[in-house]
Amino acid sequence: MSRIAIITARGGSKRVPRKNSKEFCGQPILAYSIQAALESKLFDEVMVSTDDQEIAGIAMAYGAKVPFCRSKKTADDYATTADVLQEVLAEYKKMGKSFAWLCCIYPTAPFVTAAKLQAAFAELQTAGAEALVPVVKFSYPPQRCFVIKNNKLAYKWPEYVKERSQDLEPFYHDAGQFYFLKTCVFEDKLTLVPEATHPYLLDEMEVQDIDTIDDWAIAELKYQAMNNKSRRQV
Repeated sequence: MSRIAIITARGGSKRVPRKNSKEFCGQPILAYSIQAALESKLFDEVMVSTDDQEIAGIAMAYGAKVPFCRSKKTADDYATTADVLQEVLAEYKKMGKSFAWLCCIYPTAPFVTAAKLQAAFAELQTAGAEALVPVVKFSYPPQRCFVIKNNKLAYKWPEYVKERSQDLEPFYHDAGQFYFLKTCVFEDKLTLVPEATHPYLLDEMEVQDIDTIDDWAIAELKYQAMNNKSRRQV
């Protein structure tokens, strides 16, 4: 059962310039995704899809493959992750290679570890699903959210105001770290979340969107806390 890890790392980050090659807790942030994929020993191929020579150099230095450059079309601000994955799979087919499973790993995902990838894939196999997405529960019930109308606060859903928070249905969001998919299902549906997708639950302390410099600082604090916790448990 062949598997490929595809790490999507273009060079044109706008909100945090050079985000995918920026140093995070002592090494380029991209390195964490590569190391997790390689150390998991789940994959026949660990590759980085990039349009950037610096990123390509970092990727190869940490053991990933960069067999081709990302096209201009999939390196602009409007290309989706699915567009990138589709291009990567097509290029590998030209090389006579195909894979039963793919794992898309984001380059700014230092909380991904080999153990998490192994546990997630094992859970996916046990569930017999077509895909897996790591998710995290919203820390505050979205049913209690406000909207602003005419410069005044109003409940979006007033019917939930008197319900106890513990009685409200939990809502989850994408952790933005990695995705496992059956390759044939992805190629047919061209989505990261097909119908038969299994949730992989993560702790809020090990999830952080990194879209701003403030996000970056919070992520470093969370990463250090995660490592300290791991060392205490050994």
